[in-house]
Amino acid sequence: MKKRIARIALMVGIALLATTSVEAEIGIGADLVSRYVWRGSDFGDGVSIQPGISYTAGALEVGTWASYSITSAAGANEHDLYVTYSLQDLSITLTDYYFPQGGDFFEFEDEDGAHSLEISAGYATGPLSLMAGFFFLNDAVEEDALYVEVGYALPEMSEGIEAGLFAAAGNGQYSTSGKSDIEFVNAGLTVSNDSYSASYIINPDKETTFLVFAMSF
Repeated sequence: MKKRIARIALMVGIALLATTSVEAEIGIGADLVSRYVWRGSDFGDGVSIQPGISYTAGALEVGTWASYSITSAAGANEHDLYVTYSLQDLSITLTDYYFPQGGDFFEFEDEDGAHSLEISAGYATGPLSLMAGFFFLNDAVEEDALYVEVGYALPEMSEGIEAGLFAAAGNGQYSTSGKSDIEFVNAGLTVSNDSYSASYIINPDKETTFLVFAMSF
């Protein structure tokens, strides 16, 4: 596993060197969310701040994102690193989900480690979008969990307001049972403008719903 991670790091380094002649941009921002819900799963029962930094050069984006609960000790603290390569309507992302309370940052373990590595791909055409994610290191429940989400952008109803529907299924870490059977885990509606968004989320697998508000800075 360590050799696999080293190869991934080498590939990322080569990609970064290949973009040195491309004009680069650095982004910084944060979201304040009423509750942290990730792909239908609740990661805390209170308000969280979610900062992010990104470096974009051509088709390559490298960034870091975090979520810290500010109102509840039960909220999950998370600090991720990611690399995304975009080619027209297709994007591929490698994400390192890291939970500081789970262990040493420099320790990559296949079981019960603080890191979970996921490879994902997204494709959009017209109002339709498709995303698939696959854990290949340290799925907390069952090895090699899969998540597939379909989205549909609704026609504009009010000026400056965007809305979309989504539905998703998954197994392993993405589900309640943690088994290999694919389960319906995430569906709902998101409405947003430049600074605010609200999402109504249903998780049929867990038989629960969420209404999440977010403000972007």
